[in-house]
Amino acid sequence: MAHETETMTHPAPAPLSRRHCLGALISLAGAPGAGAAAWLGRTVRLLVPFPVGGPADVVARLLADRLAASLGQQVIVDPKPGANGIIASDAVAKAAPDGHSLLLVSAAHASNASLYTRMPYDSVRDFVPVALVAPPAPMVIAVHAGLPVHSLRELIQYAKAHPGDLAYGSAGIGNILHLAGEMLGQMASIKLLHVPYKGAAPALSDLAGGLLQMMFNSALAVATFVKEGRLRLIAQTGLKRSPALPDLPTVAESGLPGFEVTGWFGLLAPARTPADVVQRLNGEVNRVMALPELRDKLALLGSSEAPTLSPDSFAGFLKSETQRYALVIKAAGLSLDAPT
Repeated sequence: MAHETETMTHPAPAPLSRRHCLGALISLAGAPGAGAAAWLGRTVRLLVPFPVGGPADVVARLLADRLAASLGQQVIVDPKPGANGIIASDAVAKAAPDGHSLLLVSAAHASNASLYTRMPYDSVRDFVPVALVAPPAPMVIAVHAGLPVHSLRELIQYAKAHPGDLAYGSAGIGNILHLAGEMLGQMASIKLLHVPYKGAAPALSDLAGGLLQMMFNSALAVATFVKEGRLRLIAQTGLKRSPALPDLPTVAESGLPGFEVTGWFGLLAPARTPADVVQRLNGEVNRVMALPELRDKLALLGSSEAPTLSPDSFAGFLKSETQRYALVIKAAGLSLDAPT
């Protein structure tokens, strides 16, 4: 996805009063190590691997605004889209491990480890997990209104009767929207036709226009077309129904137990970042993303719960996601070369 990068700087917080400065010094005196003390007061750069205006950019700016106020230091959002997240990831992997360079990651980080034959960094060894920012949110399966199916079972039956004719769009090869279709095809033993685009928006436009028959996407992205009657929802991809879509069955309960593909965002730092900095960031992220106004905004993206994972728990989540997509990618025979 070729987009120009854009850096937005968030204004520094107002000067602290003498009373607040004294309180901060007392707090630092009780900190678990010197790393966090040296880290405070310096600018933090949050790199985002996807284009400005997308869900990742929205989440990053929500987080940066609140972290800047909470930490008492400047936090800037630095979009570096391209190569399914590899460009931004490589920049953070090679950054100084001092807490000033952070990476917002999605499921692409988990899938890239198996999708690419080689990368300029190691997805595990070169990073330290910090926090889950936006908890897993289900996607939906949307079909064109002209397709004669009203449930997942009917979709599977149709696909078996028309092998290879059911076309679905994605934001590119190896994108989560693509891998969701691969997983569905593998678990349901059906043959789908994957049509990759340079982004999810043009694929969705072609679906609404009838050039495609189905697509995986967020409920928010397809909502307008559903209201207009151009698209129909037949299932959601979480293990349990989303509170926002209580009447829409999951793929798992529609005949494919264990099917789960969710969108989420997390925070990584370069390997060897001081443990006290990681713990401080984890606590602040969990706190600010649980604020009611942020929870309401995350709900629009499909996340119904506030993030509460520790760094170790987030590391376990990343491992599980990586293993999930590794199986799908291997079964599909997918392989790409990373940019050099």
